[in-house]
Amino acid sequence: MNCRHCGFELTLPLVDLGCAPPSNAYLTEKSLRGPEKWFPLRVLVCEHCWLAQTEDFAKAHELFDADYAYFSGFSKSWLKHSEQFVVDIVARLNLGAESHVVEVAANDGYLLQYVQARQIPCTGVEPTASTAAVARSKGIPIVEDFFGTRVARELAARGKQADLTIANNVLAHVPDINDFVSGFALLLKPHGTASFEFPHLLKLIEYAQFDTIYHEHFSYLSFTAVNKILSANGLAIYDVQEFSTHGGSLRVFAQRSDMGRKTSSKAVAELLERERKAGLTSPVLYGGFQTKAETIKNDFLRFLLDAKSQGLRVAGYGAAAKGNTLLNYAGIRPDLISFVADRNPAKQNKYMPGSRIPITDESRIKCYKPHFIVILPWNLKDEVTEQLDYVRAWGGKFVTAIPKLELEP
Repeated sequence: MNCRHCGFELTLPLVDLGCAPPSNAYLTEKSLRGPEKWFPLRVLVCEHCWLAQTEDFAKAHELFDADYAYFSGFSKSWLKHSEQFVVDIVARLNLGAESHVVEVAANDGYLLQYVQARQIPCTGVEPTASTAAVARSKGIPIVEDFFGTRVARELAARGKQADLTIANNVLAHVPDINDFVSGFALLLKPHGTASFEFPHLLKLIEYAQFDTIYHEHFSYLSFTAVNKILSANGLAIYDVQEFSTHGGSLRVFAQRSDMGRKTSSKAVAELLERERKAGLTSPVLYGGFQTKAETIKNDFLRFLLDAKSQGLRVAGYGAAAKGNTLLNYAGIRPDLISFVADRNPAKQNKYMPGSRIPITDESRIKCYKPHFIVILPWNLKDEVTEQLDYVRAWGGKFVTAIPKLELEP
């Protein structure tokens, strides 16, 4: 396999998680009676541009279909994060009624609703019909398509060039990353800004976040790699910020290479140097990640087997894609985790892909009174433990597996 960005032959492994179905391919009662598609889940690292990437087995149309079940608007903390971004960027770029904002991967309108509330014209691009319909119900104009140079040219031809483009947690999801990024250079006005937010590969490695690896994520992004990719496709990064979201994320601000006038902040050079010193541009750093993943898997499985042998009830919370990676890598089934509760109605009464653990609403927790609740979206641990605080009344404990097995009373 060759690198999706630079074409360099890939030989450096990061991790092999065996085989798994797509992490958002939730099962219905009908599909439960049939077979599932499973694909190898391996990640390689390009030693030329340092882009980490899954081997190419699953195609985008198989992963992001009309029944796509990930809705951004169900996390209160993510909504708060998104609203604060809008407040900050509107002030930073002096956006107003004469401006135009385009968000790629607009999902259910979780972010553009805050742009719209400030009476700033906006457009969303979203390929999944399920989430696009929710965004439209909020009055947000949606182009239901996969973004790239074709869609960018079509929008520009309709007078929809952007003062600001937003791409939150989507850069990792695109198979043709060069065409995707080039689209932003085409769509931006001469002095516009493109904002990209994505989980940071350095944090993934430091904290053994292997469960954030799944087929919907084609790439795992360092600042070094993103800087190279944007530069090669008509964009120049002028600032970067770090956040704790999704276990550690970066937000980069870029401008058109041909027309941009903003000077580069010190943060850009400092982060590139920090990644170099951490070893992200050397093969050595990537060598021990497989062992970390195996240790976490074994510790988690051992805990569940011990709980079962003692007759203790275990449930899960949050039918997250990252949870599916963990469950399938560890070979966990409903005999070890009875059900997973989730607030999203689109996932309720379905089953986790691969493990086939049933997904219920939260009321099941109150009836079942589990001794342990495994929080699968560990990045939302504080939000979930506050929401489910009532389980402490019967002595219930919360469990997270990553970066190491932890039990909280």
